[in-house]
Amino acid sequence: MAKVARGQWQTVEAALTDEIAAGAFGETMQLPTEAAMMERFGVGRHSVRRAVAALERRGLVDVRQGKGVFVRANRLDYRLSNRTRFSQNLLGQGREPSGQSLREEEIDAPDHVAEALRLPPGERVYHIVRRGLADEEVVNVSNAYYPVRRFPGLVEARRIGRSTTAALAEYGVNDYIRLRTDLVVRMPTAEEARQLQQSPTEPVIITKKVDVDMKGVPISYSESVWPSERVQFSIDNTSKLLDVLAEAGAAESAEANDPR
Repeated sequence: MAKVARGQWQTVEAALTDEIAAGAFGETMQLPTEAAMMERFGVGRHSVRRAVAALERRGLVDVRQGKGVFVRANRLDYRLSNRTRFSQNLLGQGREPSGQSLREEEIDAPDHVAEALRLPPGERVYHIVRRGLADEEVVNVSNAYYPVRRFPGLVEARRIGRSTTAALAEYGVNDYIRLRTDLVVRMPTAEEARQLQQSPTEPVIITKKVDVDMKGVPISYSESVWPSERVQFSIDNTSKLLDVLAEAGAAESAEANDPR
């Protein structure tokens, strides 16, 4: 059987694949420019673009519009628990968390938000839109909602640099837990793909969550969009297990001390 000749783009793809595996692109993780690869491999623009597109389909690189082509880092393992915190999640994996505020406004609560927060229809809420970053790479865009009546001035507190957790503490919410998280996978809108700096042909993961205070009263509802090629989710029930073990230990102690 005759051997099928390898096309020029396949030669480029194979060479880049080997170099990615060898860690040849240093700390920047950025591939050479299109022009540089054309000169290096002696091929045309079409061959370079086809090779890069193949690498992107295989999940080896990210093509960031206006910035270049980057080797795809290991996925962020985002742990969902009853005390999920964005910064703690990232710091625990040696990643540097940061955020960018995109929009902060006071609006009438949409019906699904009012229902999640147990508010009357049309109650005023703060709508906060942010991008979350890990090591300066975008990992989510979130739409969060907080009841204005309970947290008057929350947006102003955030604008002067307070974190949401610190601001909530000033209203007496010193701790809160995740009541529920729903996960949905779908294709991104054009705007979501732009904000996440990802291909519009890659799926995104939507998380819908409700946080409550220690009396079970909802304090926030949010919907976040995550790039599926950069983030994976795991369910962490460690705290629940510890609660069960503590209850079991208390019951055994009480039984041991029972004089009967």
